[in-house]
Amino acid sequence: MTVPRNDVPTGTEARRRWMGLLARGATERLESVWAALPDAPAYDRLRGPEIGLVMLRGRAGGTGARFNVGEMPVTRCTVRLADGRVGHGWIQGRDRRKAELAAAFDALLQDDEARAGLEASLLAPIAADLDGAHAAAARKAAATRVEFFTLVRGDNPK
Repeated sequence: MTVPRNDVPTGTEARRRWMGLLARGATERLESVWAALPDAPAYDRLRGPEIGLVMLRGRAGGTGARFNVGEMPVTRCTVRLADGRVGHGWIQGRDRRKAELAAAFDALLQDDEARAGLEASLLAPIAADLDGAHAAAARKAAATRVEFFTLVRGDNPK
């Protein structure tokens, strides 16, 4: 049994984290890590990959009545490894291969021994890529920021 690190959540939170990273990671990164696995396991597809639509809902001001914003394509896939572990992949868009790889990695990450290696070779680089993209977007937005200030005139009554 491995001792959990403080910076890596366990249980449901850990799975939520890695499924989110797999869904947002680049297909090329998933492909390269899968190809680099020394013994990539065989798996059977239980479902999909299937493409469908989900309805996006919003709220005016974040607190008002809900309204339909529009639809977004998603792809889902479910696989079962030879040892019986089942993995699920849900991704935004229509990339069937990415959904299949996300499901396969989800199943692999359920094993404590495999998770340690995949955390370093797959999840940490995806998180770094996403952090870099977020920082770049923040820098781009900050460059367009306008600072407004008001000078108080002496003849203005209070």
